[in-house]
Amino acid sequence: MTRMDVNRAAEMEVFTRVVDLGGFTAAARACGLTPSGVSKLITRLEARLGTRLIHRSTRRLSLTPEGQAFYARAVRILGEMEEAEREASAGAAPRGNLRVNSNVPFGMRYLIPLVPEFLAAHPGVTLDLLLSDAVVDLMEERADVAIRTGPLRDSSLMIRKLGSTRMVVVASPAYLEQHGTPRHPGDLARHKGIGWTFPRTIGGWPLRNGDGIEEHMPPVIARASDGEAARLLALGGVGLARLARFQVDADIGSGALMPVLEDVHPGGSEDIHAVYLGGVSPLPARVRVFVDFMASRCRLTGNI
Repeated sequence: MTRMDVNRAAEMEVFTRVVDLGGFTAAARACGLTPSGVSKLITRLEARLGTRLIHRSTRRLSLTPEGQAFYARAVRILGEMEEAEREASAGAAPRGNLRVNSNVPFGMRYLIPLVPEFLAAHPGVTLDLLLSDAVVDLMEERADVAIRTGPLRDSSLMIRKLGSTRMVVVASPAYLEQHGTPRHPGDLARHKGIGWTFPRTIGGWPLRNGDGIEEHMPPVIARASDGEAARLLALGGVGLARLARFQVDADIGSGALMPVLEDVHPGGSEDIHAVYLGGVSPLPARVRVFVDFMASRCRLTGNI
């Protein structure tokens, strides 16, 4: 691994937070990471340097002599970098490579169509775009911004709401002709569902059952890695899927997919957020202008 492949400033920031706050868990909260992510980062740093920096025990952490020397130099370097960024950012145009991770449906329908406009407005910025519905660790993936739909895990990440979308349960006409149309939560036991290959915050579909809302879902016959794959499975007649309305609105309009359970599905909207690291160092201009741009262009209001 070359030096260009390593974000040494980020490693120094996380390392100094571990020392200043006295542990991986506190540093993880401050940096918007998981404790395991911080531990892995420190282990990679030590492996790259070829020396142990921190003595670990179940009760406390302590620095080795090499760790003490590295900490002192890292604090000085980070301070100089922060001062340089403050001086340069006052009138500097956004520039540099921006790494964005987006869930697949939003990325395909909203983000990618806006990329030409964003890059034309900021010619000093280049873009790396990864579409994935799996939850990512921003530090491990070296991503600047991630766009996610639905509930967010509790963290110290910076969050900017981009909009919201209504959720809908859909199936193809061919599937409904063969299996019938479910009308009540109890009907789902006789149907087939399309699920996910990754853990979800919500395990089932929130449906109205009597006076309350309960999570229900048909037996899963197929699992998809992302919302676009689930949509294609639903179009193919594999089973029922619960997807964002903006993702399937055109399919519903053309009759390729049919909404079901509308009388018992509250259609609860899910928020769409841009999440990014903040608080550790000044926010790079390229991240700030991208988040501002997406917030100004996203027109999802929860109606679709």
